[in-house]
Amino acid sequence: MSTTATAVVPLTIEDAEALVDAARRAAQEAGVTVAVTVLDAGGHLLAFRRDDRAVLIAGETSTRKAYTALQLDSATADLVDAVRPGGLFHTLPTALDRPLLFIAGGVPVHRDGRLIGAVGVGGGAPDQDHGFATAAVEALGR
Repeated sequence: MSTTATAVVPLTIEDAEALVDAARRAAQEAGVTVAVTVLDAGGHLLAFRRDDRAVLIAGETSTRKAYTALQLDSATADLVDAVRPGGLFHTLPTALDRPLLFIAGGVPVHRDGRLIGAVGVGGGAPDQDHGFATAAVEALGR
């Protein structure tokens, strides 16, 4: 049995731009203006785009959603109940220096089973944002 780990190609700027384009395309098809943030595995910004007509806060929410999905390696849509009173992460949103956002629209990005980054979408309804982010990740996987 080998103990040598196989290197996984990190999220590239080309990947990040493809994620932004796919999320924006899905949003445009739905008639929704959004902001899209892509972070690498270290939480560093790789790509960001806010549509001209998207609400200003969409930029901040897309970034926080991506960061939350990355830190917890989970879609933010799957974490909403965990921050409600009595939930597993009830106090987590206020316990960290960098704010997390438990609203649907953040999705982790994996390659060969390893976390390589995350995409966050803000500007639509939470379910829409989740759908746009998921569509972007699925398009990258093709």
